Amino acid sequence: MAFPLAALAALGVTPAQAQASTINAADTAWMMVATAFVLMMTIPGLALFYSGMVRKKNVLATMAQSLAAVAIISILWVAFGYSLAFVGDGAWIGSLDRMFLAGMTMDGVNPLAKTIPEALFMLYQMTFAIITVALVAGSVADRMRFSAYLLFSIGWFVFVYVPLAHWVWGGGFLASAGVLDFAGGLVVHLSAGTGGLIAAAVLGRRHGYGAENLSPFDLSLAVVGTGLLWVGWFGFNGGSALAANSRAVMAITSTHLAACAGALTWGAIEWMIRRKPSVLGMISGAVAGLGTITPASGYVEPWHGLVIGVIAGLVCFWACTWLKHRFRYDDSLDVFGVHGIGGLTGTLLAGVFATAAIGGTSGLIEGNPWQLLIQLGGVAMTFLWSGAATFVLLKLVGVFVPLRVSREHEIEGLDISQHGEALQ
Repeated sequence: MAFPLAALAALGVTPAQAQASTINAADTAWMMVATAFVLMMTIPGLALFYSGMVRKKNVLATMAQSLAAVAIISILWVAFGYSLAFVGDGAWIGSLDRMFLAGMTMDGVNPLAKTIPEALFMLYQMTFAIITVALVAGSVADRMRFSAYLLFSIGWFVFVYVPLAHWVWGGGFLASAGVLDFAGGLVVHLSAGTGGLIAAAVLGRRHGYGAENLSPFDLSLAVVGTGLLWVGWFGFNGGSALAANSRAVMAITSTHLAACAGALTWGAIEWMIRRKPSVLGMISGAVAGLGTITPASGYVEPWHGLVIGVIAGLVCFWACTWLKHRFRYDDSLDVFGVHGIGGLTGTLLAGVFATAAIGGTSGLIEGNPWQLLIQLGGVAMTFLWSGAATFVLLKLVGVFVPLRVSREHEIEGLDISQHGEALQ
């Protein structure tokens, strides 16, 4: 016994502290990797995915939006976002006890993640906030003024993302009601998709929409971005187990299968309708599968991931074609059609396929139809809050700066007009 005690003393740790610590080395190592994976989803993943689908004159401006989201949201998260979302047990919002990380110790933990350092939990959740804000930009690509985007992103983070994160994951009223959202069907995908839809409607359609060729500049960039997103989603969904355990493995497995099924389904539909499966369609199907499995990934069996992926391919294809054309809204990069509809569908399917042996909650198939109604309530609340808050924020931002660039600058391209740079 003497040697272990001497070693602890050399490290400045008392035996009582060693026994009281709940931090697990394996969980910590995995969550560090998962955090890096999710950050990679925004830069370079989302930056490449989005910029590959816009026109050449807007590639750098599109990348700049993702980069700006990383920088701004990271600082706001440390300042107050983390504390309001994940510290305190209020029904509507948390507390400011961890404002600028006040009181956070090296070995302290958050009650929501007791086996990893609180600083790591804070960083992991930061990466979710970053990519959610960055996702919204895809709906208004090619036309939103950069200054307006910055102001809108700050407001959207404060009034949409932070409250939703607390309601669903931080012990708020939706969590208390039993809403299932393992990794962000509501908090990330439906909120961003709804915000994007409202933003696209408020800003209006791009110049030349429906008349000019708005084809992607370089789909190879989008394919690379898809690959980075796909791998990063292992940290997104697998990391949401907050531990290196079997549940994380099951979430990763169902995630991968859903992406595969979504890509094949979307491609098959195009093959049947247009006689050719497009690369854009296959990567869209993969991302649809990934977004749709997200809320259910930690509650379902792997084969459910296949089923959910097929449904995602079908439903999101319909949303990005028939629904979009029927209502003629210009959601530039189909954020609502893929992420909004995917998040909505996946959240409801979590209430259908949830398996008690995996996530501790039964869904409709296991004899608990009430769970589906709970999920529907979560969807309705998220849709209404995100939509209303987005509309109000855009109107407020518009009072201070124009929301979109001038017609001349849009024709010239946002790379030059907003950043003074351009691809050669």
